Amino acid sequence: MLNCPDPRQQTVALLYQAMPPPVIDGLRKDAKPGGYSDSGADIAFALRSAGVRVVTPQPEPDPADAMDWVFPDTREGIAAALDAGATLLWANTVLFAGHPLERVMDKCWIVGQLPAAMQTADDKFATNARLRAQGLPVAASLLAAPVAREGVHALASLTQQTLAENGLGFPLIVKPVRGRGSQGVTLVDNHAAFMQAADQLITSKLFGADLIVEQFLIGTEMTVTVMPAQTGKDGVTRAPLPLPPVRRFNHEHGVAPYNGTVAVTSNSRALTADEQSDPQVGAMLEACIRATRLVEARAPIRIDCRADADGVLQLFDLNMKPNMTGAGRPGRDDQDSLSAIAARAYGWDYSELLLRMLDDAWKEA
Repeated sequence: MLNCPDPRQQTVALLYQAMPPPVIDGLRKDAKPGGYSDSGADIAFALRSAGVRVVTPQPEPDPADAMDWVFPDTREGIAAALDAGATLLWANTVLFAGHPLERVMDKCWIVGQLPAAMQTADDKFATNARLRAQGLPVAASLLAAPVAREGVHALASLTQQTLAENGLGFPLIVKPVRGRGSQGVTLVDNHAAFMQAADQLITSKLFGADLIVEQFLIGTEMTVTVMPAQTGKDGVTRAPLPLPPVRRFNHEHGVAPYNGTVAVTSNSRALTADEQSDPQVGAMLEACIRATRLVEARAPIRIDCRADADGVLQLFDLNMKPNMTGAGRPGRDDQDSLSAIAARAYGWDYSELLLRMLDDAWKEA
């Protein structure tokens, strides 16, 4: 991997998710409506306002029209962005092995994750198992499906006793293996509700036949945005940088509501300096730094954590593609993402966060 020597002098094009989500081992990640075009437009608008050269599909993009600012992440869309003069592609999309971006990773600079690494980490059960195996504090969970196979429990076999034998007691969380945000996530308080939620998740056919059964952590929820490690011009590698944790509140049935329905600015706030001095918070940040290294992040990731009954903050959801909306375009004043909230608490406004992300641009040798 090569690091860009002059990222802020590149010509940038934003990519949004136009590729249909692939089915991977029978499982899929449901596409976000609009394919992250809203955040893509926020990024492009803010970068251009900060003096970065940004090319767009429309010569005079309307700030209120997200699609004027972003290119599709298809082979044709990438070609159109490069033909328009882009020397750097900002992959504000869900990537996977075989994604068209792989064809140009040695030809232009990239802001975003390595596609194969994102595909691997998007398996939330496997990722949590990987982190747990390295000694990180991770919520207990198991994998279930209609029919048992190695490493997967048959749903019908999961009696309350069987769940308890696997370290799981009610309340529990039922969620997709390759989920997005809070989509498909349900809190259940008893065995009957558990079986009903699991059956509904499977019969919906949105995510595939496998699901995660996870211990519900009853304490405070926080989310941590971590900037990736980077090798500077001096050849020195910078450690991953966790931004101030953001506390989540006003949950709906124990689950943070989807940000497309409830703006995160209304139910989230960054921790104060005093709150960040809590030893449990410090331990959580160290765990998030280690997790960032383990998944080989090349762009910011966001890790959701929650305290257990003993106050220990445990990781439960690692996001390789955190939402990156931000205030700037008309009518978007309340659209700061969790990562933007964290950045402001660190002393970076939204534009500065994006410029720091731009500094992490890479290219395959």
